[in-house]
Amino acid sequence: MSVGPRVLTGHNGQRFTFDPGSFAIELLLTGGPGAYAIWEILHEPADLARWLTTSRLTDTAPLRVEDLHITRTDLDRIREFRDCLWRAAEAVIRGDHPSGIDLTVINAAADRRPVPRLDPATLTQTWGTPVHGVQVLGAAAVDAIEVLANAPAGRLRQCSADNCQLLFVDTSRPGNRRWCSMQRCGNRAKVAAHRTRS
Repeated sequence: MSVGPRVLTGHNGQRFTFDPGSFAIELLLTGGPGAYAIWEILHEPADLARWLTTSRLTDTAPLRVEDLHITRTDLDRIREFRDCLWRAAEAVIRGDHPSGIDLTVINAAADRRPVPRLDPATLTQTWGTPVHGVQVLGAAAVDAIEVLANAPAGRLRQCSADNCQLLFVDTSRPGNRRWCSMQRCGNRAKVAAHRTRS
């Protein structure tokens, strides 16, 4: 999936640009296991459909709510996958091996993906519709497998701020990204360092 930022809103209402670096990591913004459950936004299939219309899937071709067919079972599987990915990604970042159960769920999800099409009239790329929830899951799983397989290169990271849990794939050319966003945690770190020096 191609690179594109999201605009997030922090606890204090501050809006900031965040580039997760991949579709699978972007999915982690929708909630997660344990302490991340407070951020859950995928309560109904319609919630996922709306979220997907502004996701990295739209970098390939536009995606509208009416193009999607997501069932309750699809939503449950996507949430389970997301929770497994959280645990697997955090394990890899710590230098640990992800659990076999989490990797089994991630691998099993990678069998179907959305199908791109070429519009005969405009020669623009579209999606073969309807895009089913199982295809969305497959796209996220294939992306997650690539991210986790390449994680030893050190590009999968957690924000360096001690009070931020956002994960991202560093797609910058020099590979030295440390913060979820320079507008947020990066700026706070600069201010703190300046105060310490002063």
